[in-house]
Amino acid sequence: MDGQASANRRAPARPAALRLASVCSAVLVAGLVAACGGGSDPVPPPVRLTVTSPADQAVVRDARVDLAGTVRPSGTRVTVAGRKATVTGGTFRASVALSPGTNVIDVLASAGRARPALVALRVRREVSVRVPDLTGVSVDEARARLGDLGLDAKVEDGGGLLDRLLPGDPRVCATDPAAGERVDLGESVRVLAARRC
Repeated sequence: MDGQASANRRAPARPAALRLASVCSAVLVAGLVAACGGGSDPVPPPVRLTVTSPADQAVVRDARVDLAGTVRPSGTRVTVAGRKATVTGGTFRASVALSPGTNVIDVLASAGRARPALVALRVRREVSVRVPDLTGVSVDEARARLGDLGLDAKVEDGGGLLDRLLPGDPRVCATDPAAGERVDLGESVRVLAARRC
């Protein structure tokens, strides 16, 4: 009976082992199905992002630019230049500081499992300065003062043949554009110089 008793004791162990194997198989299959995207939740449509203002390659003079646009679906998060934008009713707004020259502004919209959307926008900030009054200063000083403002001096001889015979160094007689006018950084200013204006 000892053989029969030990056989009876082992018999319940087989159904428990089969149940454990069945549970492990079910968990494994469910994990594989979920990992492969075969879950019951369908993948949502991709995020739709449109920047309405400013246009790509816009040229502005201000130190900041206000961005605006639309985004779908509702509940989408938008970041502009790495900062969270204000999103209300499918529209977003953000203000971005600009450096002189061309700025690339990234706009990223994401919503849960939906494929995110990204737009890279180029905005050029033109910076203008006033041409200083250089009348009567030396040519070297005129070059230095214009250079300090980010302008290029194009010096031209404003005197005639007899001017070269006069003593002393040439001085600035006039500029083009004239003193007080605004020009963009990097532009050239024509400097007319002579010993006698």
